[in-house]
Amino acid sequence: MLLRFATFLLLSVTLSCANKELIKPGEPIDSAYEKSIAFYEKEEYSDAAYGFDLVTRMGRGTTYAKEAQFLLAESYFKNKQYLLAASEYERFISYYPQDERRQEVEFNRALSYYQQSPRYRLDQGPTMRAIELFQLFNNNYPNSPFIEESAQKIDELRNKLARKTHESGQFYLRTLRYKAATIYFDQTIDLYPETRWAESALLKIIETYVSYAEQSIQSKQLERYNLALENYEKFLQLFPQSTLRSEAESYYLQAVSEIRKLEPVASIN
Repeated sequence: MLLRFATFLLLSVTLSCANKELIKPGEPIDSAYEKSIAFYEKEEYSDAAYGFDLVTRMGRGTTYAKEAQFLLAESYFKNKQYLLAASEYERFISYYPQDERRQEVEFNRALSYYQQSPRYRLDQGPTMRAIELFQLFNNNYPNSPFIEESAQKIDELRNKLARKTHESGQFYLRTLRYKAATIYFDQTIDLYPETRWAESALLKIIETYVSYAEQSIQSKQLERYNLALENYEKFLQLFPQSTLRSEAESYYLQAVSEIRKLEPVASIN
């Protein structure tokens, strides 16, 4: 009996403490804000976000609302709810464009999209948005302490986009759709020339034209083998120290050999 009473007493005290922490309808804004701060400091970010959201609604135009808006975005970000975080950072920038934390907010907004960037095979909408925002950040804050990290994130994301384009070319090459393959490999080089995928894409263009020529009717073969040679020369100019050079050279020699066989036939025709 005594044990049951002690358990009941402990439960009552626990519930009482919990109820004191809860933000109640109609509660004064300062009290709601302080309780939200307490949740935030205890890293209970879901409860903190709920509270800060209420404060932004209750206290529009007040200092409480401004601070709550910033911490609402931060709560979502720390809770890995990046879509919501991005939206709330956007709202903070819109409401408080002159705030001294704007640089930090803009960087975190870009990071929110970066965190949403999916595997390269999936739709890359968030990836492109993150690149756009990091580039905007670099333009607006060239002396920022975040500038190096921002540049690194751009490189990482552009490599992901380049890989996606490169893999599309690979798919079309595997399925013997050579013209489509060359289009995607060319896009990899043109759009992402600084990435590691550009070098591979140029090698793949040479391979594609050799394979394309092999599968073509005789009247088209010479033209396509010559395109392989043209891209080999381009490869040597752009990547003279490439570790892929020997592989590119093997395709080049194959194309040269086939051209020598075809040229007498072409001169007769």
